[in-house]
Amino acid sequence: MSAVIKVENLGKKYIIGHQRRGSYSTLRDDIAHIARGIWQRIWHPLSPNRESVDLEEIWALKDVSFQVEQGERLGIIGRNGAGKSTLLKILSRITEPTTGRLHLKGRVSSLLEVGTGFHPELTGRENIFLNGAILGMTKQEIRKKFDEIVAFSEIEKFLDTPVKRYSSGMYVRLAFAVAAHLEPEILIVDEVLAVGDAAFQKKCLGKMENVAKEGRTVLFVSHNMQAVARLCQSVIRLNEGSIVDQGDSQRVVENYLAGNVKSASRITLPPDSSKPMCLREVTILNNRGVPSAQVEMGERFRVRVEYDVNQTVNSAHVICFFHTSGGINVFGTGDADCASERLGDRPPGHYCGEFEVPAFLLGEGQYSITVSLGVPFLRRYDRHENVVVFEVTDNTSQRRQWQHRRRPGLLGLELAWYYRRDPVQQPADGRKEQSPCD
Repeated sequence: MSAVIKVENLGKKYIIGHQRRGSYSTLRDDIAHIARGIWQRIWHPLSPNRESVDLEEIWALKDVSFQVEQGERLGIIGRNGAGKSTLLKILSRITEPTTGRLHLKGRVSSLLEVGTGFHPELTGRENIFLNGAILGMTKQEIRKKFDEIVAFSEIEKFLDTPVKRYSSGMYVRLAFAVAAHLEPEILIVDEVLAVGDAAFQKKCLGKMENVAKEGRTVLFVSHNMQAVARLCQSVIRLNEGSIVDQGDSQRVVENYLAGNVKSASRITLPPDSSKPMCLREVTILNNRGVPSAQVEMGERFRVRVEYDVNQTVNSAHVICFFHTSGGINVFGTGDADCASERLGDRPPGHYCGEFEVPAFLLGEGQYSITVSLGVPFLRRYDRHENVVVFEVTDNTSQRRQWQHRRRPGLLGLELAWYYRRDPVQQPADGRKEQSPCD
């Protein structure tokens, strides 16, 4: 394998201005400010108007170095403003770096913004040819791939409709279909896939996997950590324009998610009388009934959910979803599971419900709980994502002589094994009869 992307000490600097203004100004202040600006431009035309503007240097990227091998799927993650989009724009040759060097080997196809290169007055059919030409495809290549592009985008019915009438989802379907069928050596995809529905996102991830299997390189930026971990072999994490972590995708994603949340045994929320139901408190209780952000895998624990009902509601549920640090939904439970009376009216008041999680259900690791209050599939009164975070530890490895490291898997189930020993039957010829388990 040879490197198709090589980045050395890459940096990008922007200069932004801040207007010097007080909290408010009068008409006389504005007139004087304009006059000073005109006077300064007449006598000092080459100097910036520092009386009215403060200039600040912002490094969107600083000393970024990495390389990508041919056929590799590389993920780029980080918070908003970390420099991800700036890096992709440099790799796509949309903007030039301030410092450092960049080497690309092969044709690059980029999908950075929804509908980039589309003309709103042209139809979908016309924009396929226009966008394909912008991306470097010849007319013959576009005609050869035209049917595949249309079939992938699933907008055949609206192919001769001006794209200004397309929804954002239709835009991204067509844009990704064109970019993915360009057959570039390097495919760069930004967060635009978040616009599509779940089925289309799955389809796009499958397409990018196929692109990589064909020996082409994929760079993928997303806030969907589950998609990044599934698609990418390695991940770069950016923070304030610098690389702070890189390596195996699962490890980098887990470290990133763990750094964004802190374990807490209890979270308390303010009241909100504007909502029919309002979550007030969620508490993790260990097997001794004490609030704890750390529970033992071999011991049961409880989750307490407190909420306010501000006006009578009917058929409402309280549902808790358990997620891993990687965003995988492990299971969910609702208060209607074992209490059918909860489906009736709930008059105003403060409610407190608890449920117990059995021992050896969850494997070792960090988990979060999302709480939703409302009527399933009809209305949502209140919902809080990852409202409380806790850790499951395993300090009982001495029970399992076979285990030297962390027990693998999401679940920590210990199942009963039953043995039966049947006597070996000797056939007439004296040979040993084989057991079904051999």
